[in-house]
Amino acid sequence: MTRRRLSSGETRDRKFGGISLQSDASEATGWKPILRIAGLFMVQCLGLLPTAHAETYTPGQAFPQDFDRFAESFLTDYCIDCHGETDPEGDLSLEGLGAVDEINASTWRSVWAQVTIQQMPPPDMTQPEVVHRLQFSDGIVSELSRVMRDKGGFHAHLDPDKGNFVDHELIFGSLPDGIQLEPTSSPARIWRVTPQEHITRLNELINTEPDFDPEKPGLRTHGDVVPTNHGGELKLYFGTDRIIQWQGGTVAYATSVKSVPAVLSSARNHGLENYPDFYTVNSAEATQIMGVASDILRYMAEGPLSIAQPYQITDDPKSIADKMKGDLRGLPTSLVYSTEVVRPLTPVYDLMSQDGVTDQGLRNAVDYLFEALTFRPPEPNESDAYVEIVKQSIEKIGKRDGVVLGLSSIFLDRDALFRPELANEGTPDSYGRVMLQDWELGMAVNHALRYIRPDEQLRSAVTQGRMRTRADVKREVERILADDSIRKPRILRFFRDYFDYDLAGYICKDLKALAETGASNRGQAHYNAMFDAAASTDRLIELILQQDQDVLKQLLTTDKVVATPTDRVYFGSKRTPEEIAASVAAEKKVLAAAAKKAAAELEAWKLANPGKEPPETKKKRSTVNHNVDQAHLAGPEIFARVSRRSFGRGSMKPERMLTTAPEGQRMGILTHPSWLVSHSDAMDNHAIRRGRWIHERLLGGGIPDVPITVDAMLPDEPKSTLRERMRVTREDYCWTCHQKMDPLGLPFEMYNHAGLYREIEQGKPVDTSGEIIDSGDPALDGKVTNAIDLIQRLAQSERVEQVFVRHAFRFWMGRNETLNDAPVLQEAHRAYRDSGGSMNALLVSLLTSDAFLYRTPSRPVVAEASSDD
Repeated sequence: MTRRRLSSGETRDRKFGGISLQSDASEATGWKPILRIAGLFMVQCLGLLPTAHAETYTPGQAFPQDFDRFAESFLTDYCIDCHGETDPEGDLSLEGLGAVDEINASTWRSVWAQVTIQQMPPPDMTQPEVVHRLQFSDGIVSELSRVMRDKGGFHAHLDPDKGNFVDHELIFGSLPDGIQLEPTSSPARIWRVTPQEHITRLNELINTEPDFDPEKPGLRTHGDVVPTNHGGELKLYFGTDRIIQWQGGTVAYATSVKSVPAVLSSARNHGLENYPDFYTVNSAEATQIMGVASDILRYMAEGPLSIAQPYQITDDPKSIADKMKGDLRGLPTSLVYSTEVVRPLTPVYDLMSQDGVTDQGLRNAVDYLFEALTFRPPEPNESDAYVEIVKQSIEKIGKRDGVVLGLSSIFLDRDALFRPELANEGTPDSYGRVMLQDWELGMAVNHALRYIRPDEQLRSAVTQGRMRTRADVKREVERILADDSIRKPRILRFFRDYFDYDLAGYICKDLKALAETGASNRGQAHYNAMFDAAASTDRLIELILQQDQDVLKQLLTTDKVVATPTDRVYFGSKRTPEEIAASVAAEKKVLAAAAKKAAAELEAWKLANPGKEPPETKKKRSTVNHNVDQAHLAGPEIFARVSRRSFGRGSMKPERMLTTAPEGQRMGILTHPSWLVSHSDAMDNHAIRRGRWIHERLLGGGIPDVPITVDAMLPDEPKSTLRERMRVTREDYCWTCHQKMDPLGLPFEMYNHAGLYREIEQGKPVDTSGEIIDSGDPALDGKVTNAIDLIQRLAQSERVEQVFVRHAFRFWMGRNETLNDAPVLQEAHRAYRDSGGSMNALLVSLLTSDAFLYRTPSRPVVAEASSDD
């Protein structure tokens, strides 16, 4: 159906918001009267509606006029012609929409998304002025936030998946007349610690991690995150570094060992998670934390004696053989611990080992634990309060249990679970911004890079008043980045969140479908391989970061692989039916020759040993995977960061090899099994998810949410290829969005859903063709032959670099960018480019920017000029 925009003076005999466009004010319901189109020009002249040239607008500011009237005009001019009452496009009618309220909130949210990402009005229709589009978008956000405040709130614009809704060209290009930016800052806020940070923080209390070894830089070191175990579980283990013997196998060991899982939740399983608005601590989690605190405090005081019998602690397991009789598999009493003290001995240990309680010993324990959990020393009133809590607990239930109960309360201190950036100190500048300083600024720098408390140099800088300026921050950031012995796990976490390559082990695979890929479907073999693959990809990223040149380009195009022996299958290629038949025939020939030789040797033995019973021989079974042409992977030994022994002989092993991927089949992380499987499903590849990842994470595009009325399912056709089944996404209603994703994901059909390279699918040659459509960079647009062709084109793009910088900004600022952040983003990209693609240079730029240093408190402030230098 052809749509056209009405000319000036022409009227529509339709209703909008229950009001005829030709009615008078007495008929209005829910909106201010809509004026005749012919009268709009007069209204503009009177200043009741915005004009295109006479105004300036600062993005995010309060709407300067009546939003209802402005929205009427905007929708009438640009939307209602296609989305009227009769035959509306996309089955979305805006007739009767009305002002923003909780009833029509979902429709307004859809309008916001479509207009903000410039999907509406369509390109062939008259477009609104940039200023008007921004005002309309910001106005909807403001109205939805207001009307939904007590009804669950409106948060879509804060979601990192919607960060790209801010126009890329406006951020990195020149702004049109009418847009006036103001110096940026971030809101005053508190961050809840992530599950990884929390469990690493607790681990510091009971386990001693090894110091950094420059000869083996990949091994897990003090300051590294506590990794997941080989089953993908994030757990804190007690005393595994002292276990020298156990009864039973891997499962029995895992059941016997004392451990606690991560308590704090993570609401997302894709993309950036490090946003303070995402998380709270609920009552159930608080109860769990108290239980974990009790276990940790008892272990700090007593070591294995808190979880084992005294006889289990010995360097000679044979001496207690009489006590280890019977089937103890899976029981805590099946373990034997060495007598060596490995855990940190702290003031908590001193307090519990003393007879009685002294005020100084109690205060030492309180102050130590407070700083270990909050990363800052307590204020005198805080120390006094917790000392009093412990004293009261001891009076009521005795020393041992009273100390544990009283000290457990510190685990629930606000600053043990949250990191404040409230900017209560300091003088606001003329824009109401306050620069972080002292502990808040020092903790912000520490949090940007590390999971454990500040090192002594950063701590001293804070206590000596040398964390108050931009130069102070630059000094500390550059120092930490330059020191390899200071582990910086949050940088690696950014790349996990950005690439989403660490999800592969959590994708539950159908056993039959998995077997057909060529990968093993026995037991946990595939899932173990995927968690190993994530650790290997971690290590590859660390190697590229160590070189610190063209970091993003190297990640996208490297031919280097960190691999285990199992990866010879996953980096291999799926054989064609003819190749499989040839492999089977070749093995039969080898087995037949071996059988003939064995028969001859048996006859010779019988002749030499008449009358004797010949030795029993076992029939040799095939160990060849005929389905896969395994990759030749060989290279020097390298180490990956894996969990300390937590599953006995089933634990992940750090040993890896640094090798090269098969030429012509792989290029960069997007072709590694860890990424490919992470973006698959139980039965097949997920070309839509892969394409969306590229569209959003590399091209900076936005995709609106799928309407709830859409049945987003592909047809169940087992004999059809994925590309054939995806024909349904080419229907008019779907293709508007899917044209931005599907042609980017389908080139990866050169790999199956276990990540193996292939040339045949369902007996047909794999179609790996694709296309970059409307990327925002005309030089990028065009057809591609396969995934490698696509990656090579993307890796050369300046736009892709800029989008990478945008995601780095979101991760380290903990919020989506706005147009006011454009100078920060431009400077960060400039620092990245001028340094030859240095991640360190990018981080220094971001962490010394106004967006990182300044907060805008919600409390009233008196504006005064201030300087940060």
